[in-house]
Amino acid sequence: MNLLILTQKVDSSDPILGFFHRWIVEFSKHFDSVIILCLYKGEYNLPSNVRVISLGKEKSESKIKYIKNFYKSIWKERRNYDKVFVHMNPIYILLGGMIWRFLKKDVYLWYTHKSVDLKLKIAEKFVKYIFTASSKSFRLKSDKVIVTGHGIDLSEFLNKESSRNSDFTILTLGRISKTKNQLILVSVMKRLRDLSFKSKLIIVGDAVTSLDSDYKGLIIKEIKALNLTDTIDMVGSVKPSDVYEYYRKSDLFINLSNTGSLDKAVLEAMASKVKVLTSNVAFKEILPELNFTTNDPVVISDKIIKLSTMDLDESQFQYVCKNHEITSLLNKITDKMR
Repeated sequence: MNLLILTQKVDSSDPILGFFHRWIVEFSKHFDSVIILCLYKGEYNLPSNVRVISLGKEKSESKIKYIKNFYKSIWKERRNYDKVFVHMNPIYILLGGMIWRFLKKDVYLWYTHKSVDLKLKIAEKFVKYIFTASSKSFRLKSDKVIVTGHGIDLSEFLNKESSRNSDFTILTLGRISKTKNQLILVSVMKRLRDLSFKSKLIIVGDAVTSLDSDYKGLIIKEIKALNLTDTIDMVGSVKPSDVYEYYRKSDLFINLSNTGSLDKAVLEAMASKVKVLTSNVAFKEILPELNFTTNDPVVISDKIIKLSTMDLDESQFQYVCKNHEITSLLNKITDKMR
């Protein structure tokens, strides 16, 4: 059986989408051949039964050319795939849904976001199943939805030595964005300093949109205004292969995301045996109250100090192993594609 995968980017070095490279490797174990049709092609090292076709963004092609390349590829390769898997981009299903229905190709979608728009509603009509990480990661009511958990590469965390510092190190990771609330953490670090709690904050991630860049500018301005440049380290984007070292050097991971979806970074922190603190309601059924906070800097800083005195809850690591391991995830998905 052969598979066509549609995804935004194939690039193992990409700080946001680089993780999908490992997904492709796992998919290749379940199919005779895998064709990847992506918008952008960067660095990759994939098994011999995987072929990557780009729509041309790395060559700065026009959007019209992307669409032409899309239709040309899915038609030209029609005898070389039996199933279609779309990662996070319902637009591909809007463009190709009628053709795949005519060709009698089953279509599957992976989607983890609280947003429900017209594209998603139309795409739902064309797919056989929709895979998502949690019940709160897909908000469109459909009997096609299958909750699978996330895909955490535990091999990056198991039996790895930590490299934690003397000061209590706090990590937050993700796109610099108002929805991630990194600016609040500047006030948190000021209060921790005022309380003589020795700590350091590492912010991993960078701005993507112009609005994100404006928000990043506010963060930098506030850090300077409060004289916290020695306490807060904004390291920017890092390769996926380098992210794990930041988990290993941290004592606590904080996530103030408003997305309402099961944030993969929190699960990675749990897999790293790092204490976590989040305001994300998606974790309400998973973590105890101690690991939850409002977005009030006073509440956050008090929780950080409290958690610093507590032993690590090993059950959180076991939860990730049981419910969010990458091999298990891909087994669940491919079993439904047989």
